[in-house]
Amino acid sequence: MDIADRFTAMPFADLVGVEVTEAADGHAAGTVEMRPELSSIAGRTVAHGGVTYTLADTVGGAAVISRTLDVAPTIDMRIDYVSPATTDLFAEAEVLRLGGNVGVADVEVTDEDDQRVATARGVYKTGGTGDGTPWGGGHLDELAADDAD
Repeated sequence: MDIADRFTAMPFADLVGVEVTEAADGHAAGTVEMRPELSSIAGRTVAHGGVTYTLADTVGGAAVISRTLDVAPTIDMRIDYVSPATTDLFAEAEVLRLGGNVGVADVEVTDEDDQRVATARGVYKTGGTGDGTPWGGGHLDELAADDAD
């Protein structure tokens, strides 16, 4: 199972419909299919800001995890919404910095027409094993072991 597949099993991302399509070498991509229950306005299809945020946060975390092969809980995320989203959403993230305790990723979210919907910068905790935390330990151990082979 690769990193992108791990996010398929994340209950909240699954609820929203986030699909991480790529996660390798500090880069990640993902999508959310827009549907009426994700709208912020009844009877219209305008993505709630939380949908855009969830996509950006998940894809940013996947980019960091693709480098650390370990849990990377979000410390902080700044997001700027620049236009409403009325179609499917797409996100791409790149790791800007990866240190012993913190990783930083930039994320761009676009719509089907490649119009920018939001930009975000996520800060993620690195350098832990997840052991003894609510995120558990070892669920990425097999990825790290595969990477060492």
